[in-house]
Order: sequence, then structure tokens, then C-alpha cells
Amino acid sequence: MAQSLRFADRARYSTDPNPRVGCVLVQDAEIVGAGWHKRAGGAHAEIVALERAGVKARGSTAYVTLEPCCHHGKTPPCTEALIEAGVSKVFAAMYDPNPKVGRKGLGVLARAGIETSCGLLESDAENLNRGFCKRMRTGKPYVFAKLAMSMDGRTAMASGESQWITSNAARQDVHRLRAQSGAIVTGIGTVISDNPSLNVRLGANNDELVQPMRVIVDSTLRTPVTAAMGGVPGKSFIATVVTDPVKKQPLEQMGFEVISLPAGEDGRVQLAALIDFLGAKEINEVMVEAGAVLSGGMLQSNLIDELIVYMAPCVIGDTGLGLFHMPGIKKIFEKVQLNLVDVRKIGQDLRLKFVV
Repeated sequence: MAQSLRFADRARYSTDPNPRVGCVLVQDAEIVGAGWHKRAGGAHAEIVALERAGVKARGSTAYVTLEPCCHHGKTPPCTEALIEAGVSKVFAAMYDPNPKVGRKGLGVLARAGIETSCGLLESDAENLNRGFCKRMRTGKPYVFAKLAMSMDGRTAMASGESQWITSNAARQDVHRLRAQSGAIVTGIGTVISDNPSLNVRLGANNDELVQPMRVIVDSTLRTPVTAAMGGVPGKSFIATVVTDPVKKQPLEQMGFEVISLPAGEDGRVQLAALIDFLGAKEINEVMVEAGAVLSGGMLQSNLIDELIVYMAPCVIGDTGLGLFHMPGIKKIFEKVQLNLVDVRKIGQDLRLKFVV
């Protein structure tokens, strides 16, 4: 099963909106076939493994990271293929959270006389598909925010200058985070001050990547028509409360899709509605790369599942800009408590991971 998980991880950047799945077929303690699901619409991991095993699949044991599907989607059911191939046992790491499958796939196999089991390395499989699992269960994507700061907790100089606080190694790590995300969300303040592209740049691997959707939260539609995001491959959205088609038209002509969302009490885009919109777009994981206002708003609205903070070994001083703008917090008991789950060195920086 560990090998199946490693195979599944090879498609970390390419399977959305589908889950990442790997499969290994074993016969007499020998791997006779293995594979992983590469892209939505392509062959599932079980089918790839069966094709590579050929006749050796008969009587084999399948180790698959997610319960085999039993419904017709873009491809036929994997349960049918496993039954026809004569597989004798199927071990699944976890049940499929998709209500079209959940426990039904293993049930189909059991009724066909195949021995089944579920739960082997379940937590690893769940973590590999945390976004898919959350979306299937709640309709909402998994949301994580990426931030970079100095040792004294500053993200930029008072002037807004921030390039670069962290090392090149940390910035490359950020591109890997972008690559595994279905959407990247930023605020209009970041667009005006930095004009980022927010696309994935991983050198020679770029051709194999699916560029994530980019979303600018721009309540009053201040995005300049020259914004870099409108001219790079992939879809770029602007989330606003403006409904006037005349105001939207110049940006739409530059390649943006402008969507009108409900306004919150402050007159700005209701952030919960944005997350619901992304879930409806079948986005599994959302990465927030934004300034203190949007990051603080997301955190205070309980919309962030995880924080990834890169801390550089430098000091900017107390006039620098902070990580979060959260004016609603006035008492210490109102603080947002975080759980530190991972620390590692990336280049000369530290990467801290917190679960909210």
C-alpha cells in the first residue's frame, strides 16, 4: 500500500478535480502490475495496473489507495475491470468519500466473491486527497494560506516592498504548493502593489502541469486592465460585488472572467460565498497568497484550514507590515489558536505548518 501511495503522489499536480490514486497488483509476493491515475478523463489507477499485469492479474491481490469506483463517469467502473480480470483480493486504504461510490465499490467486489478490506494506511491516503475528501463531504475545498515573514513577523517594509524576504529555495517550494492547488486567491491590494502572475513555474516540468485557476478578490473592481494575470495561460477570475456589465467589459476583454458575488455587511465580497463558488467549480485545494487584509479576513471568518509560513532569518523592524489585519480581535481570549504540525528547513528559511 505504501508503494501505491507513492505512485498516487506522482500525479499530485495533474489529477484535479479527481483524486490522486495509485494501485499495485501482487502475485506470489511479486508486483505484477502498477499504475496511477494521471489526469481527469484518463485511465484510473486500477485500469493502468491491470493492463500492465496482463494475464498475471488473475488471482492477484490489488492494493489501491482509494476504494474502486462502481459508477459510469468519464470512464467505466473499475470494479467491473477488477472482477473481469479475476483479481482475488482488494485492499483499499480508504472508502471513497464521493457519495456515488462510498462503500458501494467494495460491496460490488464482495458480492462478486472478491475478498475485500479497507483501512490500511488510511490516514496517509486521506492526507494525500485532503481537498477532494473535504469537497466530497462538505461541498467546500480545503483552504490553506501561504505567508512569508521576517523573524520579527513582518511581511514587507512599510512602503510595501517585499521582494525578496525569503530565499530562492523557499520561492521554488511555493511554486510546488501552487502546482498542487486548483485555485490561487489573492486580493486587489496585492495586484496593485506587486502585479503578480500567480502561475506555476517549475522549469522543465511546466508542460505537464495544469495551471491553477487564479482569483482576485476585488470588491469595487479596481483591477487594472494591464494586470499580468490576464495574460498568462489558465483561467483568471475577478470576484466582485459590482454587477454593472459596462464596468466588467474592459477586464473581460483582457481575458478575465468577472463574477459577481454577494456582499457582506462591510460591503465587500462575502468570502464564504467565494469559497462556495470555488467548491461548485470542483476545486479541491485553494491556496491563498494575499496581504494582511484578505488573509486576516479569511482567518477571522474561519475559512482557512491550514497556514504555511516561511520565516526568513532577517529582521525588518516594527514599521514593517504584519501578517494579518484582524481588527475584530480586541481581547486576548479572542485570539485564533493554531496547532503547529510541521517544521522544516527550506534553503536558509524555516517552513512552519499550522492547522487552524
